[in-house]
Amino acid sequence: MTRLRIATYNIHKGVQGLGPVRRLEIHNLGHGVEQLDADVVCLQEVRKVHHREAAHFAHWPELPQADFLAPEGYEAVYRTNAITRHGEHGNALLSRWPVVAHQHEDMSDHRFEQRGLLHVELLIEGRAVHVLVVHLGLIRGSRVRQLGQLVEFVAREIPHDAPLVVAGDFNDGAAVVSRLLAPAGLRAYTVGRYPTFPSRLPLVQLDHVLARGMEPVGISVPHGRNWWRMSDHLPLIAEFEWADAQ
Repeated sequence: MTRLRIATYNIHKGVQGLGPVRRLEIHNLGHGVEQLDADVVCLQEVRKVHHREAAHFAHWPELPQADFLAPEGYEAVYRTNAITRHGEHGNALLSRWPVVAHQHEDMSDHRFEQRGLLHVELLIEGRAVHVLVVHLGLIRGSRVRQLGQLVEFVAREIPHDAPLVVAGDFNDGAAVVSRLLAPAGLRAYTVGRYPTFPSRLPLVQLDHVLARGMEPVGISVPHGRNWWRMSDHLPLIAEFEWADAQ
């Protein structure tokens, strides 16, 4: 069996707090991402550039956040979801395995929220594995439409027999996400509860990892003061297995 360890993490743009008392957490997040020891790390709310924060924080990294967070030996892929007054942010993927191709699809449902989907094709043990990184909207109706768009994207862009992982911040519970993604053949590990938000006192699971063509075998959520300080979400780590070709 081949085992794949996938993490998803909304990093809140590497900054916590508001106004003049906000603090830079991107350096701590770098250590945290390395500790996840995941084959693939799916990130949301990742800054490519932000001129105001770069001027405010003396130790703002010179590299875009996806490249800064990638542990040694990992390849980073980033695509922009939102362009703002001072910069831009989006989804990213960090991979131990070679990246074959990647693309982006706009998932914005209305003019107040810019959302997107990052599609990355990886080569794992000689096999093409597709990973979609998503960050869905805050309005329930938007999320329903975006989940429908996700199912359509899978049917249109992903070979039906290819292993597929979908991970990210869905801003919704496991029951809704699993039901609406079931037509795409996607399944998640369903034993137990794994709340990820808010990080200080996690009550709900807004972050999910689902897969097709592989068996979900476990989920974990790291806890502790360092984790709840770094973002308003906790990371979620899911493990999957598939039978090696004979």
